[in-house]
Amino acid sequence: MKNWTLGWWICKLIKVGFSFSGEACGDSVMEGELLLLSSMIFLLQVVCGCPERCHCHSPSNSVDCSQQGLAEIPSGLPPQTLTLNLQDNQIHQLPALAFKSVPQLTTLNLCNNSLSNLTPGVFHGLQHLQVLNLTQNSLHSLESRLFHSLLHLKELDLSSNNIRHLPTTLGEPWENLTVFAIQQNRLQQLDRALLESMPRVRHLFLKDNLWKCSCHLLSLKLWLETFIYKGGITDSVICVSPDTWKGKDLLKIPHELYQPCPFPSPDPESSQVQQLGATHRAVPRPPESHSAGEREHWECEIKPKPRPANLRHAVATIIITGVVCGIVCLMMLVAAIYGCTYAAITAQYHGGRLTQTNEPVKTEGKELFDSSPA
Repeated sequence: MKNWTLGWWICKLIKVGFSFSGEACGDSVMEGELLLLSSMIFLLQVVCGCPERCHCHSPSNSVDCSQQGLAEIPSGLPPQTLTLNLQDNQIHQLPALAFKSVPQLTTLNLCNNSLSNLTPGVFHGLQHLQVLNLTQNSLHSLESRLFHSLLHLKELDLSSNNIRHLPTTLGEPWENLTVFAIQQNRLQQLDRALLESMPRVRHLFLKDNLWKCSCHLLSLKLWLETFIYKGGITDSVICVSPDTWKGKDLLKIPHELYQPCPFPSPDPESSQVQQLGATHRAVPRPPESHSAGEREHWECEIKPKPRPANLRHAVATIIITGVVCGIVCLMMLVAAIYGCTYAAITAQYHGGRLTQTNEPVKTEGKELFDSSPA
């Protein structure tokens, strides 16, 4: 930043020096020198200048082009720009490599524009980008590898759009992403695999979507429970459908009430075979007309998936089992001590009586021996 500021002031001084030299020379300056002087001034204006409808702040390396009615990204952005603010404009489309002139960018704000689609590769080259704001646009969907090059991204805000579907992954695992906001869209489901690709996310905002709290959302519920248990922060997920859970918070619905999702049947014939197999409690076989690959795929689909474990219930079960085992062991120890004590007392009691019984016999025998004739 200091180098850019120093260079900016040097450019200004050179421009002023050229202006004074031109006035001092007057008519004596040759035509060739005037042409060279004007060319250098023009080049300096291009290198040191700021886009016409933007405001550049050299100490912070930031460029503010907000509320200018722009339909595209302005040209002539300083290459050292770290923060670019393009909010509140009328940008409809961004071409591939749209920000190649500002490779050092760390913060990009595109809030409140008219973006309905993002071209693949639009963010290519922004290897240092950390904050991306795409709120209040008209995005309907996102390409699976749209953010592939943003490996250092920490905050992604996609709120207030018309997104109906998010892919399973948006590129490589985001090891640095800590904030992910997708609230106020039209999502009905969210794949758990996408959230698992964000191992360091700590703030997750999901409210105000069209959440369909069917069996397909059970995996998201279990993931959120684990996320909160580990210290993550999230807002409410309010169900819009079905009517049974409308207006309810997904996290407050007991997961025991969810039933496993039925597997779709490939065709009516296989549906009849599946129903017949369920009646006889046998696994239905795929139709013979299907190819081997289709039969393998069909057989894989009908196998029930293992039910995800609930971490909190598992911990509670372990604790209760440990307490019960401890009580049983303690009772066994007390019973053993009691049995040993009782046996010792009984043995001592019988031993004393036996001694008392044997003494008169010995005395009588001695007297008889003494009284016998010599």
